[in-house]
Amino acid sequence: MKNKNTVIAKINLIVWLFCMTFVNAQNNDINILRDINVDRNKNLDPTFKLITNSAVPIGLVTPIIIYSVGLLKKDNAAKKEAIFVGEAFLVNAFITTALKHTIKRQRPFKTYPDIDQAASTVGYSFPSGHTSSAFATATSLSLAYHKWYVIAPSFVWASAVGYSRMHLGVHYPSDVVAGAVLGSGSAYLTYKANKWLNKKRSRMEK
Repeated sequence: MKNKNTVIAKINLIVWLFCMTFVNAQNNDINILRDINVDRNKNLDPTFKLITNSAVPIGLVTPIIIYSVGLLKKDNAAKKEAIFVGEAFLVNAFITTALKHTIKRQRPFKTYPDIDQAASTVGYSFPSGHTSSAFATATSLSLAYHKWYVIAPSFVWASAVGYSRMHLGVHYPSDVVAGAVLGSGSAYLTYKANKWLNKKRSRMEK
């Protein structure tokens, strides 16, 4: 009986600690968003809207441009890199969409009326699709081209996209962090999968 009571007490303690951690995390999430969004410089809204709206178009156009250059120069390596960047974008889009419809987190401005929605948006909040798209593009470009002048601007742009989602009041910080991890992870997994497939093909051709 004592052992049973001890186990129940431990379970209750674990549940209580989990709940407290979750509540604290949620409080930190909204407090950080309030610091960014509520008293923001609204003169910067047009700039951040431009940045936020660049995520998907750049993600779509980048592989097309690289592939077109590859065709013109008859560069098979460039064409393969373009396909990889496009694959990373699509893999990320699939995973992000699946997570959004599984978790179904409401947008911050719907839960907290003091959050100012400064951009139109549809769907659920977690994870940030714009951020994950930007980081998928930035990471895939960085893996395809190991040059500082590709890597630095790519991640500065992706980070600006992530920040813009909070500035405009459409995502929590945790949505943005999750989007960055998801986008980078999708690109890296696509990169490793391509390497594995290429090795497999090489072995079969021998």
